[in-house]
Amino acid sequence: MPDLFNELTHAWIAASFYRELTGRYGERGKNVFIHATQYYASTRGRRMAQRALRDGKELTYAVYQEYGEWEPSAYAIEQGVANQSTITEWSPDLTMKITRCPWHTQFRRMGMTEAGSVYCAHLDNSICRGFNPYLVYEVPQTLNTHDCCIQTVRNAGFTEGENHPKHPEYIMPFSFHCAHIFWAFKEVSDAVFGTDAADAVLAAFREEYGDDAAEKLLSYRDHDFNVI
Repeated sequence: MPDLFNELTHAWIAASFYRELTGRYGERGKNVFIHATQYYASTRGRRMAQRALRDGKELTYAVYQEYGEWEPSAYAIEQGVANQSTITEWSPDLTMKITRCPWHTQFRRMGMTEAGSVYCAHLDNSICRGFNPYLVYEVPQTLNTHDCCIQTVRNAGFTEGENHPKHPEYIMPFSFHCAHIFWAFKEVSDAVFGTDAADAVLAAFREEYGDDAAEKLLSYRDHDFNVI
Protein backbone atom coordinates (compact mmCIF):
# COMPACT_ATOMS: atom_id res chain seq x y z
CA MET A 1 0.00 0.00 0.00
CA PRO A 2 1.48 3.38 -0.96
CA ASP A 3 2.12 6.09 1.58
CA LEU A 4 -1.14 8.02 1.83
CA PHE A 5 0.81 11.27 2.04
CA ASN A 6 2.21 12.43 -1.29
CA GLU A 7 1.83 15.23 -3.83
CA LEU A 8 -1.70 14.15 -4.77
CA THR A 9 -2.86 14.19 -1.14
CA HIS A 10 -1.37 17.65 -0.76
CA ALA A 11 -3.25 18.88 -3.84
CA TRP A 12 -6.44 17.24 -2.56
CA ILE A 13 -6.31 19.39 0.58
CA ALA A 14 -5.80 22.59 -1.42
CA ALA A 15 -8.63 21.73 -3.83
CA SER A 16 -10.96 20.84 -0.98
CA PHE A 17 -10.36 24.18 0.74
CA TYR A 18 -11.08 25.94 -2.54
CA ARG A 19 -14.33 24.02 -2.94
CA GLU A 20 -15.46 24.79 0.59
CA LEU A 21 -14.41 28.44 0.63
CA THR A 22 -15.82 29.38 -2.76
CA GLY A 23 -18.92 27.23 -2.33
CA ARG A 24 -19.77 28.86 0.99
CA TYR A 25 -18.51 32.41 0.49
CA GLY A 26 -18.17 33.03 -3.24
CA GLU A 27 -15.65 35.64 -4.33
CA ARG A 28 -14.75 36.44 -0.72
CA GLY A 29 -13.89 32.78 -0.24
CA LYS A 30 -11.69 32.84 -3.34
CA ASN A 31 -9.80 35.85 -2.02
CA VAL A 32 -9.30 34.11 1.32
CA PHE A 33 -8.03 31.02 -0.54
CA ILE A 34 -5.48 33.20 -2.37
CA HIS A 35 -4.36 34.77 0.88
CA ALA A 36 -4.09 31.34 2.52
CA THR A 37 -1.99 30.06 -0.39
CA GLN A 38 0.35 33.02 -0.11
CA TYR A 39 0.58 32.63 3.67
CA TYR A 40 1.28 28.90 3.45
CA ALA A 41 3.86 29.29 0.69
CA SER A 42 5.72 32.20 2.24
CA THR A 43 6.10 30.21 5.44
CA ARG A 44 7.81 27.45 3.48
CA GLY A 45 10.14 30.00 1.96
CA ARG A 46 10.99 31.47 5.35
CA ARG A 47 11.93 28.05 6.72
CA MET A 48 14.22 27.55 3.71
CA ALA A 49 15.82 30.95 4.35
CA GLN A 50 16.34 30.18 8.03
CA ARG A 51 18.23 26.99 7.22
CA ALA A 52 20.31 28.76 4.58
CA LEU A 53 21.17 31.61 6.93
CA ARG A 54 22.06 29.16 9.67
CA ASP A 55 24.45 27.53 7.19
CA GLY A 56 26.04 30.88 6.33
CA LYS A 57 24.53 31.14 2.85
CA GLU A 58 23.42 34.16 0.85
CA LEU A 59 19.75 34.17 -0.11
CA THR A 60 20.30 33.80 -3.87
CA TYR A 61 18.13 31.82 -6.25
CA ALA A 62 20.82 29.13 -6.46
CA VAL A 63 20.58 28.70 -2.69
CA TYR A 64 16.78 28.74 -2.98
CA GLN A 65 17.05 25.67 -5.19
CA GLU A 66 19.37 23.92 -2.75
CA TYR A 67 17.10 24.44 0.24
CA GLY A 68 13.81 23.22 -1.20
CA GLU A 69 11.86 21.05 1.22
CA TRP A 70 10.32 18.44 -1.05
CA GLU A 71 11.33 15.87 -3.64
CA PRO A 72 9.14 13.66 -5.84
CA SER A 73 7.49 10.89 -3.85
CA ALA A 74 7.96 7.24 -4.77
CA TYR A 75 4.23 7.07 -5.41
CA ALA A 76 4.22 9.94 -7.92
CA ILE A 77 7.18 8.38 -9.73
CA GLU A 78 5.54 4.94 -9.83
CA GLN A 79 2.29 6.44 -11.12
CA GLY A 80 4.09 8.39 -13.85
CA VAL A 81 2.86 11.78 -12.62
CA ALA A 82 6.03 13.20 -11.04
CA ASN A 83 7.18 16.65 -12.10
CA GLN A 84 8.73 16.91 -15.56
CA SER A 85 10.41 20.17 -16.53
CA THR A 86 13.03 21.66 -18.83
CA ILE A 87 15.02 24.89 -18.79
CA THR A 88 14.20 26.99 -21.85
CA GLU A 89 16.28 30.06 -20.95
CA TRP A 90 19.33 30.28 -18.70
CA SER A 91 20.47 33.90 -18.56
CA PRO A 92 19.90 36.58 -17.57
CA ASP A 93 16.47 35.18 -16.63
CA LEU A 94 15.99 31.50 -15.78
CA THR A 95 12.83 30.14 -17.40
CA MET A 96 11.37 26.71 -16.72
CA LYS A 97 8.76 24.88 -18.77
CA ILE A 98 6.81 22.26 -16.79
CA THR A 99 4.87 19.73 -18.83
CA ARG A 100 3.83 17.30 -16.09
CA CYS A 101 2.91 17.96 -12.48
CA PRO A 102 1.23 15.73 -9.87
CA TRP A 103 -0.65 18.69 -8.39
CA HIS A 104 -2.20 19.43 -11.78
CA THR A 105 -2.96 15.72 -12.17
CA GLN A 106 -4.93 15.70 -8.93
CA PHE A 107 -6.74 18.97 -9.62
CA ARG A 108 -7.81 17.58 -12.98
CA ARG A 109 -8.94 14.25 -11.50
CA MET A 110 -11.09 16.10 -8.98
CA GLY A 111 -12.60 18.38 -11.62
CA MET A 112 -10.94 21.26 -9.78
CA THR A 113 -8.69 22.84 -12.41
CA GLU A 114 -10.08 26.24 -11.45
CA ALA A 115 -8.68 25.65 -7.96
CA GLY A 116 -5.41 24.56 -9.49
CA SER A 117 -5.22 27.65 -11.65
CA VAL A 118 -5.63 29.92 -8.63
CA TYR A 119 -3.35 27.89 -6.35
CA CYS A 120 -0.51 27.52 -8.85
CA ALA A 121 -0.62 31.19 -9.82
CA HIS A 122 0.28 32.15 -6.25
CA LEU A 123 2.31 29.25 -4.85
CA ASP A 124 5.88 29.25 -6.15
CA ASN A 125 6.22 33.01 -6.36
CA SER A 126 5.09 33.23 -2.73
CA ILE A 127 7.56 30.56 -1.61
CA CYS A 128 10.32 32.55 -3.28
CA ARG A 129 9.07 35.80 -1.77
CA GLY A 130 9.14 34.22 1.67
CA PHE A 131 12.71 33.09 1.04
CA ASN A 132 13.90 36.48 -0.25
CA PRO A 133 11.39 39.19 -1.22
CA TYR A 134 13.95 40.80 -3.52
CA LEU A 135 14.01 37.80 -5.87
CA VAL A 136 11.48 38.19 -8.68
CA TYR A 137 9.67 34.93 -9.50
CA GLU A 138 6.91 35.04 -12.13
CA VAL A 139 4.33 32.45 -13.15
CA PRO A 140 2.68 33.75 -16.33
CA GLN A 141 0.81 30.50 -17.09
CA THR A 142 0.07 27.10 -15.57
CA LEU A 143 -0.86 23.63 -16.76
CA ASN A 144 -4.38 24.12 -15.50
CA THR A 145 -5.19 26.43 -18.43
CA HIS A 146 -2.32 25.82 -20.89
CA ASP A 147 -0.27 22.95 -22.29
CA CYS A 148 2.58 23.74 -19.91
CA CYS A 149 3.48 25.81 -16.88
CA ILE A 150 5.97 28.64 -17.37
CA GLN A 151 8.00 29.94 -14.43
CA THR A 152 10.64 32.66 -14.74
CA VAL A 153 13.17 33.95 -12.22
CA ARG A 154 14.39 37.39 -13.25
CA ASN A 155 18.15 37.93 -13.33
CA ALA A 156 18.95 34.54 -11.82
CA GLY A 157 22.27 34.74 -13.65
CA PHE A 158 22.67 31.00 -14.21
CA THR A 159 25.06 29.56 -16.76
CA GLU A 160 23.83 26.83 -19.09
CA GLY A 161 23.78 23.47 -17.35
CA GLU A 162 24.17 24.94 -13.87
CA ASN A 163 22.63 22.66 -11.28
CA HIS A 164 22.01 23.05 -7.55
CA PRO A 165 20.76 19.79 -6.00
CA LYS A 166 18.69 19.94 -2.84
CA HIS A 167 20.20 19.08 0.52
CA PRO A 168 18.63 15.71 1.34
CA GLU A 169 18.76 16.38 5.07
CA TYR A 170 16.34 19.29 4.63
CA ILE A 171 13.70 17.36 2.68
CA MET A 172 10.51 17.09 4.72
CA PRO A 173 8.07 14.15 4.44
CA PHE A 174 4.76 14.74 2.72
CA SER A 175 2.94 14.05 5.97
CA PHE A 176 4.58 17.28 7.21
CA HIS A 177 3.70 19.20 4.03
CA CYS A 178 0.09 18.00 4.12
CA ALA A 179 -0.23 18.97 7.77
CA HIS A 180 1.32 22.35 7.03
CA ILE A 181 -1.07 23.21 4.22
CA PHE A 182 -4.06 22.04 6.24
CA TRP A 183 -3.17 24.07 9.32
CA ALA A 184 -2.12 27.16 7.36
CA PHE A 185 -5.36 27.21 5.37
CA LYS A 186 -7.38 26.46 8.49
CA GLU A 187 -5.69 29.32 10.35
CA VAL A 188 -6.60 31.85 7.66
CA SER A 189 -10.06 30.45 6.98
CA ASP A 190 -10.94 30.30 10.68
CA ALA A 191 -9.76 33.88 11.21
CA VAL A 192 -12.04 35.24 8.50
CA PHE A 193 -15.07 32.96 8.47
CA GLY A 194 -14.95 30.72 11.54
CA THR A 195 -14.31 26.98 11.56
CA ASP A 196 -17.02 25.62 9.24
CA ALA A 197 -14.94 25.37 6.05
CA ALA A 198 -11.90 23.76 7.71
CA ASP A 199 -14.13 21.39 9.70
CA ALA A 200 -15.74 20.27 6.43
CA VAL A 201 -12.33 19.74 4.78
CA LEU A 202 -11.14 17.64 7.73
CA ALA A 203 -14.30 15.52 7.70
CA ALA A 204 -13.94 14.95 3.95
CA PHE A 205 -10.24 14.13 4.38
CA ARG A 206 -11.08 11.55 7.05
CA GLU A 207 -13.61 9.95 4.73
CA GLU A 208 -11.18 9.98 1.77
CA TYR A 209 -7.98 8.85 3.51
CA GLY A 210 -9.07 7.26 6.78
CA ASP A 211 -8.83 7.90 10.48
CA ASP A 212 -5.07 7.31 10.77
CA ALA A 213 -4.27 9.88 8.09
CA ALA A 214 -6.65 12.42 9.64
CA GLU A 215 -5.11 11.89 13.07
CA LYS A 216 -1.67 12.42 11.53
CA LEU A 217 -2.77 15.86 10.34
CA LEU A 218 -4.19 16.64 13.76
CA SER A 219 -0.97 15.55 15.48
CA TYR A 220 0.63 18.77 14.14
CA ARG A 221 -1.92 20.94 15.93
CA ASP A 222 0.69 22.66 18.12
CA HIS A 223 3.55 22.73 15.59
CA ASP A 224 4.96 26.15 14.70
CA PHE A 225 5.47 25.98 10.93
CA ASN A 226 7.01 29.44 10.82
CA VAL A 227 10.38 28.34 12.18
CA ILE A 228 12.74 25.42 11.68
